[in-house]
Amino acid sequence: MTTAVAAPFRFFSLQVSAVRRLGPSLARITFAGPDLRDFRSDGRDQSLSLFLPHPGQSEPVVPVELGDGWWQGWRELPDDVRAVMRSYTLRALRADAGGDTAEIDVDFVLHGVAGEDGASAAAGPASRWAARAAAGDRVLLLGPAIADNRAIRFRPPEDTDLVLIWADETALPAAAAVLEALPAGTRARVWLEVPHPGDVQDLATGADAEITWCVRGAHDQGSPMTLDELRTAGLPPAERPYVWIAGEADRVKRLRRHFVGERGIDRRRVTFVGYWRRGLTEEQLHQQG
Repeated sequence: MTTAVAAPFRFFSLQVSAVRRLGPSLARITFAGPDLRDFRSDGRDQSLSLFLPHPGQSEPVVPVELGDGWWQGWRELPDDVRAVMRSYTLRALRADAGGDTAEIDVDFVLHGVAGEDGASAAAGPASRWAARAAAGDRVLLLGPAIADNRAIRFRPPEDTDLVLIWADETALPAAAAVLEALPAGTRARVWLEVPHPGDVQDLATGADAEITWCVRGAHDQGSPMTLDELRTAGLPPAERPYVWIAGEADRVKRLRRHFVGERGIDRRRVTFVGYWRRGLTEEQLHQQG
């Protein structure tokens, strides 16, 4: 299962080593395994693909040969058999000095699982897996073997004098990792949207960052609160701002239009990533292209 696919990415066979609840709708799962000695990442908003087992399976089912044709082979497996594939962001990487052992953290949003809002039927397969994950559970990860790779999107130009960040709960791990990576003293204005007050976290950063938490409410599927606040928010003076927006695709598009069309920020200095789309599974998003 460790056959290289295409540099700079490869498959890693991992096991759950710890699970910690971060809030009513957020859980942090730590993965470990000998394969991680070859895992490399500069962090920030590093994207990963996790392959998860269905209930009753001891490990995710993937093609025997994970070479260049893995995607087609995975798609040809029966729907109720092939591993559930979902995209996540690396929250943290910890490796010993010799590189022999390592572990990574991935934060999961527990959409609709029992205990969040009582509506377990709304939970998707990844949320259900994360809600019951335990030490020893096996997963497969497609991730970077080269630290600076194309799955890192946060790349402010060197002349940036102000960083602007917006993220919902799905992009919160990426935003938190970005804040940790910002050089000391970097000016930043940050808006983070979560479903519950208990999801608000203390985030470490050396940046000169003003962070605004927007609590949407567990049953509110699309509050425009953040956009309204952005329209009236006073921003620090800057000549060369950089914007990073990530989360629900439609919200991200509207926010990008605000920063480019209403704020006049150069579109080349705006990075926007739709992590999910309301009403669609990740498989349906892939089918849309």
